Amino acid sequence: MALELFNTLTGKIEPLYAADGEAVRFYCCGPTVYDFGHIGNFRTFLHVDVLRRAIKLHGMGTRHVMNVTDVDDKIIRNATAAHMPISEYTAKYTKAFFEDSDALGIERPEAVALATENIGEMVTLIERLAKDDIAYQAEDGSWYFRISRFKDYGKLSKKDLEGIEDGARVDSDEYEKDSVRDFALWKTAKPGETSWKTALGDGRPGWHIECSAMAMKFLGESFDLHAGGEDLMFPHHENEIAQSEAATHQTFARHWFHVRFLLVEGKKMSKSEGNFYTLRDLLLKGHKASAIRFLLLSVPYRQQLNFTFEALAGETAAIDRLRTFHARVRDGKWPQGAAQLAAEIAQADAAFVAALGNDLNTAEARAAIFDLLRAVNSAADLGRLTQADAEATLALLKKFDSIFAVIEDHDAEHTRAALQWAEAEGRMAEVSPEVLAQFGANSLDDAAIDALVAERTQAKKQRNFARADAIRNELLELGIVLEDSKDSVRWKRK
Repeated sequence: MALELFNTLTGKIEPLYAADGEAVRFYCCGPTVYDFGHIGNFRTFLHVDVLRRAIKLHGMGTRHVMNVTDVDDKIIRNATAAHMPISEYTAKYTKAFFEDSDALGIERPEAVALATENIGEMVTLIERLAKDDIAYQAEDGSWYFRISRFKDYGKLSKKDLEGIEDGARVDSDEYEKDSVRDFALWKTAKPGETSWKTALGDGRPGWHIECSAMAMKFLGESFDLHAGGEDLMFPHHENEIAQSEAATHQTFARHWFHVRFLLVEGKKMSKSEGNFYTLRDLLLKGHKASAIRFLLLSVPYRQQLNFTFEALAGETAAIDRLRTFHARVRDGKWPQGAAQLAAEIAQADAAFVAALGNDLNTAEARAAIFDLLRAVNSAADLGRLTQADAEATLALLKKFDSIFAVIEDHDAEHTRAALQWAEAEGRMAEVSPEVLAQFGANSLDDAAIDALVAERTQAKKQRNFARADAIRNELLELGIVLEDSKDSVRWKRK
């Protein structure tokens, strides 16, 4: 079955394929590293993560490139205010972005391109445009793209810009240009600013040129897919298309993939509303990274997600159900014999793959697995589950987790890392009492918990129920819940 995706460029759902027959070559606009990423940013990166995982599930390879914007106006202002070189300022937030991505289970791209390491490629592209009089230099030394020379401008966002009058803006900058519609390719250096000495003059790149230059450097002048948040469709992606296709006379990206914004408790996320959250904010409040991932993926990428704490609690419970179910099927002693649930498992498998193939419908893909969970649990309760059924179920859960990445439990290590960061940054006042109780200096690590569980098991065998109960209560006070089954004991953090 083909993987079909909505193409913003054509307005249609179309098959995604690798033009070279081997790997889907795609580019994702990455972070601008002036601060910590927020959950709206990560919703986009998580759906791009599901996309690359689904590409592989459908039997294709990936050549995924992501940029890191480590120079722009905001970065320069913030670095100047902090009395730091921009390289030092952005290194902190670049590191934090990848730490947060790892905590959310986001796979690393095959290539990560930093803007400051690819200035030469940007200059070369601008020179190509200047040769054809599509790029021009203003009186102050800055270089601009002449939009009037690109007749297809607006084809991605479907905007008609013919009627734009003086005073309107396509690109927000502070430099003089021939037309209000033109956008900056290269900004001449201001006194005291970070700049590069090039054939274009001393300055720094405009925002849009970096993605065109780096995408073509790593993927070629024409490639399979370009991804990003819906806020980038105009003007950023529109400008990428214009400057790239004006230079190469080829289709820049054949397929365009845009992820919608999220709301938080029904409102647009903003600091003034008090509903602005980074991943670290949520981890320090006691929420699990896996549940945040699951919630941000719970609604398909072309629909708006309303992030609520009630929904986050629901996703936490859903992951607990999945992990308990996985442990039950994996650890249970099931009888040998012919499979009893082959039809149900095959149906769930087919529904799961079909949902992903149908424009990455993550909601339907999840539903297929939870339907199977209920069927298998019912069969196990009735003594109808065989070892063959268990093995087939585990294989499908592995396929499910190759996309959603929530069954394997790494939540404690990510919360501990957030707590260590808060301590190093002097932000312990932001840590919830529950997190301090479970992961603070007096908390138990996994090995210590395992030892207490083993001691409790031995106490029960020796009929020392007072000691067994005392251990259970001790662990409960530290936020550790024990789940006894016929054959084993499982523990988890609340």
